Amino acid sequence: MPRYVCRLNGTEAVIGLDLGSRASKGALFTGKHIFVALTATGLYMQETADDLVRKLCDEADVARQAIRHITCTGYGRVALSFSDIPYNVVTEISCHAMGAHVLFPSVRTIIDIGGQDSKIIKINPSNGSVREFAMNDKCAAGTGQFLEKAALLLGIPLDQMGHQALRATAPADISSQCVVFAESEMISLRAKGARAGDTGTISNIAAGIHYSAARRINNLLSRLGGAEKDVALTGGVSRNQGMRQILENMAGAKFVASDFDTTFAGALGAGVFAEKKAASVRKSVAASLPFQPVKTGIIPEMENLINEAQSEFIDKKNGRKKAVYFCTYTPLEILSAAGVDYMRLFKTGDPETLSAGELHTQSVFCDFCKSSIGGFERTNPLYSAADILYSFHTCASIKRASEVIEKFLPVRFLNLPKMRNRESSRAFFAGEIRVFTQDLENLSGGQLTDDDIRERIILYNKLRVLLKRMSELRKQPYPIISGREFLELAKAYYYVPPQRLLSVYERMYLELSSEEKSQAATAPLDQSTDARPLRFMISGSIGADGDDRLLDLIEGELGARVVVEDHCAGFKPFYYTVRETGDPIRALADGYLDQAPCARMKTLEDNVKFSGLLAQEYNVDAVIHVTLKFCSCYGVTKRVFFEHFQSLGLPVLDLSHSYASSDYGQVKTRLEAMRELLRGEYGKRHAGG
Repeated sequence: MPRYVCRLNGTEAVIGLDLGSRASKGALFTGKHIFVALTATGLYMQETADDLVRKLCDEADVARQAIRHITCTGYGRVALSFSDIPYNVVTEISCHAMGAHVLFPSVRTIIDIGGQDSKIIKINPSNGSVREFAMNDKCAAGTGQFLEKAALLLGIPLDQMGHQALRATAPADISSQCVVFAESEMISLRAKGARAGDTGTISNIAAGIHYSAARRINNLLSRLGGAEKDVALTGGVSRNQGMRQILENMAGAKFVASDFDTTFAGALGAGVFAEKKAASVRKSVAASLPFQPVKTGIIPEMENLINEAQSEFIDKKNGRKKAVYFCTYTPLEILSAAGVDYMRLFKTGDPETLSAGELHTQSVFCDFCKSSIGGFERTNPLYSAADILYSFHTCASIKRASEVIEKFLPVRFLNLPKMRNRESSRAFFAGEIRVFTQDLENLSGGQLTDDDIRERIILYNKLRVLLKRMSELRKQPYPIISGREFLELAKAYYYVPPQRLLSVYERMYLELSSEEKSQAATAPLDQSTDARPLRFMISGSIGADGDDRLLDLIEGELGARVVVEDHCAGFKPFYYTVRETGDPIRALADGYLDQAPCARMKTLEDNVKFSGLLAQEYNVDAVIHVTLKFCSCYGVTKRVFFEHFQSLGLPVLDLSHSYASSDYGQVKTRLEAMRELLRGEYGKRHAGG
């Protein structure tokens, strides 16, 4: 077992554990030496951790009861618990940053390639704190698992893959970024050229695999502006000389060298944090904050209202026609004036619903579109109750989804102009709203007058104003309501009849305003970033009904707050009202085109500027930009948003999102790393959100 001289100042025995997806590492600090150990990660994380602790104690001749603190990091950190030793958890991003900083004080860029993910970390060389970071999406390409699968297919030991790659004379062209497709390419290449004893083909394929992985990692590096010297390579793949050399050439940077095996960088950094904890044990933020959120009862009341409204919609006894729609550009005032029952279709889907939707689409459709189709395919009662779907043409995927849904339900397509600031666009959209009005008159058998429509404009404006005022209660340092509660209020806007909802909103706003005044009188004097909950804005793709996992992580597990949403299921659609005078059809056309724009509208600059202003108005600490996988509107444009947020001095966390739960651990790691980045140095900041 390796032993290194300890150059740190600690005097107590502490341990850093880095439980990775493939291998687990440990580092024990004794004050004089650092002992390290490595073992394969087993099925049960706690058993693996206990085995590492035993090995380290035996090698260092230190009794287990002498260990003052354990800091856990890595893939399995959340599954660990020690009843006899104080412990805490820190993300692998912060631990690799600190470990690399201890080994190489001048390092500014870290490339960490682990078993299941790759990370680029930019650090402050003065103290090892994280400045910014990027992680690969939930895909094995560019990771140790990618190389491991290739080695197995090529029939060579994993530790020989890098050496084989360096022997290549003509590296194979492995174009696929996906592990599964790359595997097919390798099989094809072997079939064409390999024969018994033909090491040249094997070397060329191995090199092609390394170049394919390196390109993925280099793209990740480019997202953070490239390598800033000095550069360190950490993680299990840091032992791979072929990957090391290829990455150096591709990134245009020489990696720093050390006698210390940088596979253990994460465990080393965890050990440093364990030393800090042992020296100064701090209370958790949840226990030390003088403020606790008010229990408002919003969520259960809204859930009851929504369930009641949906049950009435499904029950056809009232004889009214039922209409559904997708987009927030749909003029609800017309639907209300027509006397039909109507609801927005914006639910997430479980795996069975997604699979049912994919029967009619390609896999590259976003999960929202697949869920929408799947709801009809699986005869969801809410979807099946509808008589017609109104679909305003937004993105290409939702257009195609609407065409598929025509197999189950009549669909009325209406056009939405992209160039929203042109007079011709406004006149055109007014014409589409008139067609929409006539169609609803035919559906309901009634006649809509200007006064009917104007009355509904006034009604919906009251709802928008109340939602905006309730959202503004989140502007204070200690928000009176959570992001999860506000989303429940916003959800009711799309399900509950407006006349019924108005009185509920009015009562809730009065109660919350009274609570806000009471809280303001007792609010803590310390309202610094360190004392109050961290404040996030969620931006990007739709946050559909049922897609609560991200909010639960941020507000439940991290103790932070989502104070504003720049997406079409959150606060964004309620920022503006509709003109209440003049031609009501033209007022609706102007009002809906003037609302906070989505990324499909032109100019994109309007949307980007609004997002920045919203973040500043709500005094957020950082932006979480969520791109639903395969969302063309926000996936293609996200770089422009990032650059604008960064120009405002706002850190941005880029999350590629789907409705699957398999990426829970990776999403949690990114959120925890962002919290650690915002809180700053562990010795000077609180340890939680």
